[in-house]
Amino acid sequence: MIEVSHLNYTAGKRKILSDISFHMKNRGFYGIVGNNGSGKTTLVRFLSGIINVPDNTIRIMGRDINSYSHKTLARHIALVPQHTGLMFDFSAHQIVLMGRMPYQKPLHADSEQDLETVRDCMTKTNTWHLRDMNVNNLSGGEFQRVIIARALAQQTPILFLDEAVSNLDIHHQIEIMDLLKRINAESETCIVMILHDLNLAMQYCDELLALKEGSLEAFGPTEEILTEENIGRIFDVKASLVRYGSEDKRHIIISRL
Repeated sequence: MIEVSHLNYTAGKRKILSDISFHMKNRGFYGIVGNNGSGKTTLVRFLSGIINVPDNTIRIMGRDINSYSHKTLARHIALVPQHTGLMFDFSAHQIVLMGRMPYQKPLHADSEQDLETVRDCMTKTNTWHLRDMNVNNLSGGEFQRVIIARALAQQTPILFLDEAVSNLDIHHQIEIMDLLKRINAESETCIVMILHDLNLAMQYCDELLALKEGSLEAFGPTEEILTEENIGRIFDVKASLVRYGSEDKRHIIISRL
Protein backbone atom coordinates (compact mmCIF):
# COMPACT_ATOMS: atom_id res chain seq x y z
CA MET A 1 0.00 0.00 0.00
CA ILE A 2 2.77 2.47 1.00
CA GLU A 3 6.39 1.61 0.17
CA VAL A 4 9.35 3.87 0.90
CA SER A 5 12.86 3.02 -0.31
CA HIS A 6 15.96 4.92 0.83
CA LEU A 7 14.29 8.32 1.29
CA ASN A 8 16.79 11.08 2.07
CA TYR A 9 16.25 14.80 2.50
CA THR A 10 18.64 17.61 3.35
CA ALA A 11 17.73 21.26 3.99
CA GLY A 12 20.82 23.42 3.70
CA LYS A 13 23.47 21.54 5.65
CA ARG A 14 20.97 19.80 7.91
CA LYS A 15 20.00 16.19 7.28
CA ILE A 16 16.22 16.00 7.87
CA LEU A 17 15.60 12.39 6.77
CA SER A 18 18.29 9.76 6.45
CA ASP A 19 17.85 6.56 4.41
CA ILE A 20 14.22 5.91 5.41
CA SER A 21 12.76 2.61 4.17
CA PHE A 22 9.56 0.83 5.23
CA HIS A 23 6.47 -0.90 3.86
CA MET A 24 2.96 -0.34 5.21
CA LYS A 25 1.26 -3.39 3.76
CA ASN A 26 -2.35 -3.23 4.85
CA ARG A 27 -5.18 -0.89 5.72
CA GLY A 28 -4.18 -0.63 9.36
CA PHE A 29 -3.97 2.24 11.84
CA TYR A 30 -0.37 3.46 11.85
CA GLY A 31 1.19 6.03 14.16
CA ILE A 32 4.33 8.09 13.52
CA VAL A 33 6.11 9.12 16.73
CA GLY A 34 9.31 10.91 17.65
CA ASN A 35 10.64 14.05 19.29
CA ASN A 36 10.15 17.49 17.76
CA GLY A 37 12.50 17.91 14.82
CA SER A 38 12.78 14.17 14.19
CA GLY A 39 11.33 14.51 10.68
CA LYS A 40 7.73 13.37 11.21
CA THR A 41 5.97 16.20 9.36
CA THR A 42 8.56 16.20 6.57
CA LEU A 43 7.99 12.47 6.08
CA VAL A 44 4.22 12.93 5.82
CA ARG A 45 4.71 15.78 3.35
CA PHE A 46 6.71 13.40 1.16
CA LEU A 47 4.18 10.59 1.53
CA SER A 48 1.30 12.87 0.56
CA GLY A 49 3.07 14.26 -2.50
CA ILE A 50 3.59 17.80 -1.23
CA ILE A 51 7.38 17.49 -1.60
CA ASN A 52 8.76 15.86 -4.73
CA VAL A 53 10.94 12.77 -4.48
CA PRO A 54 13.23 10.95 -6.94
CA ASP A 55 11.50 8.28 -9.01
CA ASN A 56 10.87 4.92 -7.33
CA THR A 57 11.47 6.30 -3.84
CA ILE A 58 7.80 6.20 -2.76
CA ARG A 59 5.15 3.86 -4.13
CA ILE A 60 1.45 4.31 -3.37
CA MET A 61 -0.94 1.45 -4.12
CA GLY A 62 1.80 -0.28 -6.11
CA ARG A 63 2.65 2.74 -8.30
CA ASP A 64 5.45 5.26 -8.19
CA ILE A 65 4.01 8.38 -6.56
CA ASN A 66 5.50 10.45 -9.41
CA SER A 67 3.37 8.58 -11.96
CA TYR A 68 0.17 10.10 -10.56
CA SER A 69 -1.28 13.41 -11.70
CA HIS A 70 -2.20 15.74 -8.82
CA LYS A 71 -5.89 15.04 -9.38
CA THR A 72 -5.45 11.27 -9.51
CA LEU A 73 -3.21 11.26 -6.43
CA ALA A 74 -5.94 13.17 -4.57
CA ARG A 75 -8.23 10.19 -5.20
CA HIS A 76 -5.76 7.93 -3.42
CA ILE A 77 -4.43 10.14 -0.62
CA ALA A 78 -6.10 12.64 1.69
CA LEU A 79 -4.25 14.81 4.21
CA VAL A 80 -5.42 16.52 7.38
CA PRO A 81 -2.60 19.06 7.91
CA GLN A 82 -1.24 20.30 11.22
CA HIS A 83 -2.47 23.83 10.56
CA THR A 84 -5.48 24.71 8.42
CA GLY A 85 -5.69 28.46 7.95
CA LEU A 86 -8.84 29.81 6.31
CA MET A 87 -8.91 33.39 5.09
CA PHE A 88 -12.54 33.39 3.98
CA ASP A 89 -15.85 32.81 5.73
CA PHE A 90 -16.82 29.40 4.39
CA SER A 91 -19.62 27.32 5.81
CA ALA A 92 -18.82 23.86 7.12
CA HIS A 93 -20.73 22.38 4.17
CA GLN A 94 -18.63 24.36 1.67
CA ILE A 95 -15.41 23.17 3.32
CA VAL A 96 -16.40 19.50 3.15
CA LEU A 97 -17.59 19.92 -0.45
CA MET A 98 -14.03 20.96 -1.36
CA GLY A 99 -13.09 17.34 -0.76
CA ARG A 100 -15.00 16.42 -3.92
CA MET A 101 -12.80 18.55 -6.20
CA PRO A 102 -10.68 15.59 -7.44
CA TYR A 103 -13.85 14.14 -8.98
CA GLN A 104 -15.30 17.31 -10.48
CA LYS A 105 -14.87 18.86 -13.91
CA PRO A 106 -14.13 22.59 -14.20
CA LEU A 107 -17.20 24.86 -14.17
CA HIS A 108 -19.57 21.93 -13.53
CA ALA A 109 -22.19 22.08 -10.80
CA ASP A 110 -21.97 19.78 -7.79
CA SER A 111 -23.48 16.41 -8.66
CA GLU A 112 -26.02 14.48 -6.62
CA GLN A 113 -23.26 12.02 -5.78
CA ASP A 114 -21.07 14.87 -4.49
CA LEU A 115 -23.85 16.14 -2.25
CA GLU A 116 -24.72 12.66 -0.99
CA THR A 117 -21.07 11.93 -0.22
CA VAL A 118 -20.72 15.20 1.69
CA ARG A 119 -23.83 14.48 3.74
CA ASP A 120 -22.61 10.96 4.51
CA CYS A 121 -19.17 12.19 5.60
CA MET A 122 -20.62 14.96 7.75
CA THR A 123 -23.01 12.49 9.34
CA LYS A 124 -20.14 10.10 10.13
CA THR A 125 -18.17 12.91 11.75
CA ASN A 126 -21.20 14.33 13.59
CA THR A 127 -20.97 17.66 11.75
CA TRP A 128 -24.10 17.64 9.60
CA HIS A 129 -25.91 19.86 12.10
CA LEU A 130 -23.06 22.38 11.68
CA ARG A 131 -23.34 22.51 7.87
CA ASP A 132 -24.56 26.12 7.65
CA MET A 133 -22.24 27.52 10.30
CA ASN A 134 -19.24 29.71 9.52
CA VAL A 135 -16.21 27.51 10.23
CA ASN A 136 -14.49 30.41 11.98
CA ASN A 137 -17.21 30.23 14.63
CA LEU A 138 -16.72 26.53 15.40
CA SER A 139 -14.94 25.13 18.43
CA GLY A 140 -11.58 23.45 17.98
CA GLY A 141 -13.11 19.97 18.11
CA GLU A 142 -15.93 20.88 15.73
CA PHE A 143 -13.53 22.46 13.25
CA GLN A 144 -11.23 19.44 13.30
CA ARG A 145 -14.15 17.10 12.64
CA VAL A 146 -15.15 19.26 9.65
CA ILE A 147 -11.60 19.07 8.25
CA ILE A 148 -11.63 15.29 8.70
CA ALA A 149 -15.02 15.16 6.94
CA ARG A 150 -13.46 17.08 4.03
CA ALA A 151 -10.68 14.49 3.83
CA LEU A 152 -13.21 11.65 3.96
CA ALA A 153 -15.16 13.25 1.11
CA GLN A 154 -12.16 12.54 -1.11
CA GLN A 155 -12.97 8.84 -0.64
CA THR A 156 -9.33 7.80 -0.60
CA PRO A 157 -7.94 4.46 0.61
CA ILE A 158 -5.21 6.31 2.56
CA LEU A 159 -5.64 9.14 5.09
CA PHE A 160 -2.68 11.05 6.54
CA LEU A 161 -3.07 13.22 9.64
CA ASP A 162 -0.40 15.56 11.00
CA GLU A 163 -0.92 16.08 14.75
CA ALA A 164 -4.68 16.24 14.29
CA VAL A 165 -5.40 16.09 18.04
CA SER A 166 -2.38 17.84 19.55
CA ASN A 167 -4.13 21.15 20.29
CA LEU A 168 -7.44 19.69 21.47
CA ASP A 169 -8.62 19.06 25.02
CA ILE A 170 -8.80 15.49 26.32
CA HIS A 171 -12.50 15.05 25.51
CA HIS A 172 -12.07 16.11 21.89
CA GLN A 173 -8.87 14.08 21.51
CA ILE A 174 -10.73 10.89 22.46
CA GLU A 175 -13.67 11.90 20.27
CA ILE A 176 -11.43 12.31 17.20
CA MET A 177 -9.42 9.15 17.89
CA ASP A 178 -12.59 7.08 18.33
CA LEU A 179 -13.90 8.52 15.06
CA LEU A 180 -10.70 7.61 13.19
CA LYS A 181 -10.66 4.10 14.63
CA ARG A 182 -14.26 3.62 13.50
CA ILE A 183 -13.46 4.92 10.01
CA ASN A 184 -10.49 2.56 9.82
CA ALA A 185 -12.65 -0.40 10.80
CA GLU A 186 -15.78 0.36 8.79
CA SER A 187 -14.31 1.62 5.51
CA GLU A 188 -10.92 -0.13 5.70
CA THR A 189 -9.19 3.23 5.24
CA CYS A 190 -5.48 3.11 6.00
CA ILE A 191 -4.83 5.72 8.72
CA VAL A 192 -1.32 7.16 9.09
CA MET A 193 -1.17 9.67 11.93
CA ILE A 194 1.53 11.72 13.63
CA LEU A 195 1.04 11.52 17.40
CA HIS A 196 2.85 13.04 20.38
CA ASP A 197 0.81 11.29 23.07
CA LEU A 198 2.29 7.81 23.44
CA ASN A 199 -0.68 6.61 25.48
CA LEU A 200 -3.03 7.49 22.62
CA ALA A 201 -0.65 5.67 20.28
CA MET A 202 -0.71 2.66 22.61
CA GLN A 203 -4.51 2.66 22.73
CA TYR A 204 -5.35 3.20 19.06
CA CYS A 205 -2.48 2.30 16.72
CA ASP A 206 -1.87 -1.15 15.26
CA GLU A 207 1.72 -0.35 14.32
CA LEU A 208 4.16 2.47 14.99
CA LEU A 209 6.97 4.08 13.03
CA ALA A 210 9.46 5.82 15.31
CA LEU A 211 11.88 8.51 14.10
CA LYS A 212 14.87 9.99 15.88
CA GLU A 213 16.97 12.78 14.38
CA GLY A 214 15.76 11.89 10.90
CA SER A 215 16.49 8.18 11.12
CA LEU A 216 14.05 5.29 11.36
CA GLU A 217 14.58 3.90 14.85
CA ALA A 218 11.81 1.29 14.91
CA PHE A 219 8.82 0.07 12.94
CA GLY A 220 6.40 -2.68 13.91
CA PRO A 221 3.48 -3.68 16.15
CA THR A 222 2.73 -1.04 18.78
CA GLU A 223 3.25 -3.31 21.78
CA GLU A 224 6.70 -4.24 20.47
CA ILE A 225 7.74 -0.64 19.82
CA LEU A 226 6.48 0.95 23.05
CA THR A 227 8.67 -0.90 25.50
CA GLU A 228 10.40 0.87 28.36
CA GLU A 229 13.77 0.36 26.67
CA ASN A 230 12.64 1.65 23.26
CA ILE A 231 10.83 4.68 24.67
CA GLY A 232 13.91 5.60 26.68
CA ARG A 233 16.19 5.24 23.65
CA ILE A 234 13.95 7.08 21.18
CA PHE A 235 12.83 9.95 23.43
CA ASP A 236 15.77 10.25 25.86
CA VAL A 237 13.53 9.79 28.88
CA LYS A 238 12.86 7.22 31.58
CA ALA A 239 9.69 5.24 30.88
CA SER A 240 7.64 2.95 33.09
CA LEU A 241 4.78 0.76 31.87
CA VAL A 242 1.92 0.25 34.31
CA ARG A 243 -0.60 -2.50 33.65
CA TYR A 244 -4.23 -1.99 34.65
CA GLY A 245 -7.76 -3.32 34.09
CA SER A 246 -9.13 -6.76 33.37
CA GLU A 247 -7.82 -6.59 29.79
CA ASP A 248 -4.26 -6.04 31.03
CA LYS A 249 -3.96 -2.66 29.32
CA ARG A 250 -0.77 -0.62 29.63
CA HIS A 251 -0.19 3.02 30.55
CA ILE A 252 3.10 4.84 29.99
CA ILE A 253 4.56 7.05 32.72
CA ILE A 254 7.39 9.33 31.60
CA SER A 255 10.08 11.03 33.68
CA ARG A 256 13.41 12.67 32.96
CA LEU A 257 16.62 10.66 32.96
